[in-house]
Amino acid sequence: MGGGLALQSLSSTFSRLNFLLKPPLPYTSRIIRTQFKPQTQKPTSNLLKPCYFSSYPSNHKTSKPQFRIIASSSRDDIVILGIETSCDDTAAAVVRSDGKILSQVVSSQADLLEQFGGVSPKDAKEQHSKVIDQVVQRALDEANLTEVDLSAVAVTIGPGLSLCLRVGVQKARRIAGKFNLPIVGVHHMEAHALVARVAEKELQFPFLTLLISGGHNLLVLARNLGHYVQLGTTIDDAIGEAYDKTARLLGLDMRRGGPALEELAREGNAKSVKLKVPMKHHKDCNFSYAGLKTQVRLAIESSNIDKDTPISSTSCEDRSIRADIAASFQRVAVLHLEERCERAIAWAAEIEPSIKFLVVSGGVASNQYVRTRLDHVVKRNGLQLVCPPPSLCTDNGVMIAWTGIEHFRQGRYDPPPPADEPEDAVV
Repeated sequence: MGGGLALQSLSSTFSRLNFLLKPPLPYTSRIIRTQFKPQTQKPTSNLLKPCYFSSYPSNHKTSKPQFRIIASSSRDDIVILGIETSCDDTAAAVVRSDGKILSQVVSSQADLLEQFGGVSPKDAKEQHSKVIDQVVQRALDEANLTEVDLSAVAVTIGPGLSLCLRVGVQKARRIAGKFNLPIVGVHHMEAHALVARVAEKELQFPFLTLLISGGHNLLVLARNLGHYVQLGTTIDDAIGEAYDKTARLLGLDMRRGGPALEELAREGNAKSVKLKVPMKHHKDCNFSYAGLKTQVRLAIESSNIDKDTPISSTSCEDRSIRADIAASFQRVAVLHLEERCERAIAWAAEIEPSIKFLVVSGGVASNQYVRTRLDHVVKRNGLQLVCPPPSLCTDNGVMIAWTGIEHFRQGRYDPPPPADEPEDAVV
């Protein structure tokens, strides 16, 4: 076993100051700085300390409620509206505590992504504000429910773009205040980790989770609700960002980005372009994709393709070269995931020998090549791979509603805000 743990704070530490109320409420509205402390050496279980990315401490219980709770005596009939506006999609869903998804609505900002070549926080916030009311109303209508049928409202409170988060928090608080409903603040990454439990009834704690998206690469051991140990994170860029950057350099449709690259890669030779796997000599569970992005850019510049010409307008030879680059990039990017997951499984098994599952979630988890390669890894190690359906891998309201249900069952929620709360209460 390694001699001790090197613990350090990461840049993923976040503060909810920018979208909390004043004066603060006891739990979801207090300033919380959550520090993920990675295992940079082989873990020694007696030195292990829990890390929380839940909106509530694991031992938190609210005081006896002085407000309406629907079916509070029956934990099988909880119905929660989930609202998600952390980045570039406006989403809402209504979910019941038996796992039935009553509705799911997502309003995409793909056209804005194409226009700006990425997320523009100000424009994303304006788009959220335009559609949030109709998205939430449609979610209620498709569930054949009204606000009075809800047990609570759950909403993403971080991490994410503060301008965008504010739109969802304001909407959730308006509903909760008007209809006297408790409110559950949800951590975005915890929601990605837990959404697989909606459909996979056998998925019980503890389990290992790989969260992969445009902004995050995390390997987390989920020991219990609200109790998570981070084994690895990205030291620079996330895999989803690398996919999107490579897709842009290859002239692909940025409204689809990563999925468009995955399709193109199927046409190419994955070993035709020599790329180095990142961090081969680092014996930890952290990730790095900045160097791979640079390798791909140089490969494109040294090829004969015109990167400023969209792939739809290229010759067959040009398309073939781009396909080879796409396939080579994808092979190495995912091989980096495989190596890190292999080590994380070994570390996690020493901490929690009973783990049976690797959960892969986040937008990149919808990539079929990623799923296939990671399935080989888990089978070699006697585990089972669990991936949510593709519609639940990207940001969505279902994951927020379900995480709200999990915490609501444990009594972790806040009381309704005042019905006459001013709009600028959320700062």
